[in-house]
Amino acid sequence: MSSVVNFRYQASDQLALLRMMGLVLKLCLTFAFAETFGLSLHSPALNIALIIEAIYLGFTFWLRKPLFNSDSGLFIALLLDTLLWITWLYFSGGATNAFISLLLLPIAIAAVLLPKWAPWSLALLSNLAYSVMLFTVPDNEMQHHGMDMRSHYLGMWLNFVISSLVLTTSVALIAKRLRRQEAELGYMREAQLRQEKLLALGTASAQMAHQMATPLASLRLLVDELKEEEGAQNITLDEMQSALSVCDTRLAELRLATESIRAGEFKFVTLAQLLDTLTQQVSLLMPDISLELKPSQQEGELRIKYDASLLPALVALIENGARASGEATGEHRVTISLRQGQYGDEIIIAVRDYGHGIPDSLLTQLGHKIVESPKGMGVALMLSHASFERLGGKLILGSDLAGGTVAQVHLPLLAS
Repeated sequence: MSSVVNFRYQASDQLALLRMMGLVLKLCLTFAFAETFGLSLHSPALNIALIIEAIYLGFTFWLRKPLFNSDSGLFIALLLDTLLWITWLYFSGGATNAFISLLLLPIAIAAVLLPKWAPWSLALLSNLAYSVMLFTVPDNEMQHHGMDMRSHYLGMWLNFVISSLVLTTSVALIAKRLRRQEAELGYMREAQLRQEKLLALGTASAQMAHQMATPLASLRLLVDELKEEEGAQNITLDEMQSALSVCDTRLAELRLATESIRAGEFKFVTLAQLLDTLTQQVSLLMPDISLELKPSQQEGELRIKYDASLLPALVALIENGARASGEATGEHRVTISLRQGQYGDEIIIAVRDYGHGIPDSLLTQLGHKIVESPKGMGVALMLSHASFERLGGKLILGSDLAGGTVAQVHLPLLAS
């Protein structure tokens, strides 16, 4: 829908010009070519209607940008245009006017730019007005040079009805399909840009990881030498050695993940196996996190697609949630719950924190693009989202009613 709004915003000048040309056409037919086309101008009220229409079009031309930017605004404008066309037709021959088909113009615009209820509403109004004008035409106006024109005018009416049905069905469906294709192309372009950014990040990360391997090995040797020289137990050196072990573990996992992803290797694991491995990883890498699991009753039977990127992506969500909880409550608490989707074809892993939540302005951006943040959540969430997409899943961020943020990971289940 946003692409349609953007198109309407860009084409607002053309739409306004088209409506102005409609008024110019009415003025020409009324005051210059009435006799040429056999228009019967039977009321001076037509002049007043044209003056009102000129004022109305000038006002809407001034407000064309905000007016055409919304469905309701554009529909009201087209509705008033239809009523003004009906008024002009009524005062210039009614159903006998050769330009009665111009009533289809607002319907065509609505069929292309608005939801399907809008062209149907305008078509109903136009057909009703045409029918009333047709069946209230005096008998003397049905005669032309001694010929009975009833069948001709009835054929014009039937042709108008068929044309309005074509516009409200075929044209509307084609426009809807084009809008869907445009939205899909826009999503593919965004995905391609996101993949290019991720490729650049992955390349830089792999290079940095390779460069860090040597200094980490040197640090480990220095710590071992210091421990041998001091002899006694040193808490600081123990903590340094523990931190270095974590770094070594992360680098080894990065190498394995890179090789696995490059080779396109996938495994199939049960949810129970995934949760066990996830719990072990969190306990090893982040022992200060209080992890609360709410497993599904069928977790041992349900299987999902798995590769080396899934576990780090889930760990990143838990780490972000623990950080948010710690800043708000002082306790690094995270709750993980599992449930099946509505149709039973996916599993939803919900990672909830107890922090202050994410601002609404960032909810639609996090996970899809790099967002400037002093905490680095934008990059981590984008990497996690990309990992879930590779496995056919998605990441949805939201707020919990009791406070905090909920990151819902939707992963497809394998058929049993």
